[in-house]
Amino acid sequence: MTAPLGIRGRVIGLALVPTAIISILLLFQLITGKIDDLDQSLRTRAVAIARQLAPAAEYGVASGNLEVLQTLLEKAAIEPDIRGVAVFAEDGTRLAQVGRGSWRQPLPKLPADRIQQNEYEDRLVYYAPITRTEVVVDDFQLLDVLAARQSGTHTRLLGWVGLEVSRSATIRSQRDAILRSLAILLVGLGTSFYLAWRIGRQITRPILALTHTVSRIGEGHFGERVEHTGQAELGMLQRGVNHMAEHLQAMQDQMQERIDQATARLIYQASHDALTGLINRSEFEQRLERTLSSAQQQGREHVLCYMDLDQFKVINDTCGHAAGDELLRQLALLLKSKLRKRDTLARLGGDEFALLLENCSIQDALEVADAFRAEVQRYRFKWGDRIFSVGMSVGVVAINRDSGTTASLLSAADAACYVAKGRGRNQIHLYEGRDHDLARHRGEMQWVTRVQRALEEHRLRLSWQEIRRTDGVPESRRHVELLLRMLDDDGSVILPMAFIPAAERYSIMPALDRWVIEETLRVCKQHLVAERQMHCLFDINLSGASLKDPEFRTMLLACLHDNPVLGPHLCFEITETAAIGNLSVVNEFIDAMRGFGCSFALDDFGSGLSSFTYLKNLKVDYLKIDGAFVRDITRNPIDRSMVEAINHIGHQMGLKTVAEYVESEETLALLRQIGVDYVQGNGVHLPEPLEILCGKL
Repeated sequence: MTAPLGIRGRVIGLALVPTAIISILLLFQLITGKIDDLDQSLRTRAVAIARQLAPAAEYGVASGNLEVLQTLLEKAAIEPDIRGVAVFAEDGTRLAQVGRGSWRQPLPKLPADRIQQNEYEDRLVYYAPITRTEVVVDDFQLLDVLAARQSGTHTRLLGWVGLEVSRSATIRSQRDAILRSLAILLVGLGTSFYLAWRIGRQITRPILALTHTVSRIGEGHFGERVEHTGQAELGMLQRGVNHMAEHLQAMQDQMQERIDQATARLIYQASHDALTGLINRSEFEQRLERTLSSAQQQGREHVLCYMDLDQFKVINDTCGHAAGDELLRQLALLLKSKLRKRDTLARLGGDEFALLLENCSIQDALEVADAFRAEVQRYRFKWGDRIFSVGMSVGVVAINRDSGTTASLLSAADAACYVAKGRGRNQIHLYEGRDHDLARHRGEMQWVTRVQRALEEHRLRLSWQEIRRTDGVPESRRHVELLLRMLDDDGSVILPMAFIPAAERYSIMPALDRWVIEETLRVCKQHLVAERQMHCLFDINLSGASLKDPEFRTMLLACLHDNPVLGPHLCFEITETAAIGNLSVVNEFIDAMRGFGCSFALDDFGSGLSSFTYLKNLKVDYLKIDGAFVRDITRNPIDRSMVEAINHIGHQMGLKTVAEYVESEETLALLRQIGVDYVQGNGVHLPEPLEILCGKL
């Protein structure tokens, strides 16, 4: 496949091809005319010679004087183109000849009144007739006779003059003319090509420069510019290309700047927390890895501090996430201002921070940690018209040659922080290998594994404990609370206070609550299908984690939507702490569940910080008084006053009160005297397996 012709070749071709065509046509016309002229000139001369010789030879032929004829022919043969000349008698006999004429013998029949021309490739042969004119006069005719006859003339043929003319000179002249014309054509074409090339080069040079520049710009070299050499349209095009290149370069510079900024932001975001500007967990773990390597290889001492805010959840849940985010930002700025240059502060997630103190002893680290803790304790957070104080629990672990991996260091620091929280919050705890509190924390971690295995192996069970009227009056339905139990590997029953704390801390409660819901609904369906005379109201405990989980709430609503008849037989117990922390969510959930006829109870009331403040905002049916006040009510007048106050407030709000942990008849009698509506506890009814309740219903 041939390459496409470039613009320069096209311009040269456009200029040269018409010129070449016109030149060739003109040359052809010129050569043709020249050849015709030469040929015609030869014929004209030959005819003229033949016409002159014929009359001149009349005397010699008529008189028979051959010498005269020979002399005449020799003079005529002087012409360069004449190859031969001869005189023939009337009968064709050759009378005289000069030259090498190739005459045909005998002569063909020739006309007597004109010159005969025979044309050959290399010669021309002419035959001119030799004639003699005779005048006839009648001497006996009288001139004066009226009927006199006119005189007349008579022509007589004597012979022919033969003339042979060579065409070689004419052919040479024609060839020379053709060669000269071709030479002129070639010179003209060469000159035209040169001029066309110069003109094409002059025209196409800026265009090719434009093409090259545009190609370079297309390849991304936006700094390319075309030299401004043209005027009019070409100049406008050159200026336009340069302007376009400048604009593209400016756009590229802007885009590159944005890309650099975006890359820098991505790099920053990949290693920093978007909310506080501190480094994130991933970057912190990398730095911790490098610090650990220096400790193990070079014997340096470093310290890791794990910090967790106290009461942060209260602020986040009561004022919203915006308030919680602002608190984290302000505390991050506060803590950053106390850092040394070589220290690293990171936000690991939520309200958890980590501090890496390089080349620092444990004693110095404890002082730094205590300074951080005290700074946070003194800080007051203002949101709207509210002012909050927060604390910070800190777990401290040394980094030395004996330290394990970064994961084990973070786990140890987290465990130490958990122990600090367990000791009353706003504390500092130093990690030690034989720490009993840490051992308890590890025990909780083991409980997490055991609970997960119990879920997988179906080793969870439900027990029930009846809630009765204080005055002993029987009701139309049995009111019971469902209690969760777990079977150990050996079949023994494990009470919830052993594994519930670990399940709550490590977010397993939604899975446990889901199992309880599914099991309760199954039993409730059996109860309704059996059409027992005594109906049953099942109290189901819901954790705060489940209330906050949208998937759990959606699942529960879907179950009741499919089985709306179960709603009036269900009562959901929520703790005061969970309700306060998720007030708007809890109320929305209560409204949705009431649509199916469900009822609600506020459990452990009185254990929180602001019970009476939030009680009026909760849409519950039952108020369960915390057993901590009920247990010693007969001996402690303050507990009695608390129970009386809670009972009175509950009745004022139209709620039914339930006293928990009723262990004796004295406690029951006092609660009856105070006016509490319901009682629950081992003194009233010992918990039994759910299968027994199913048999009684």
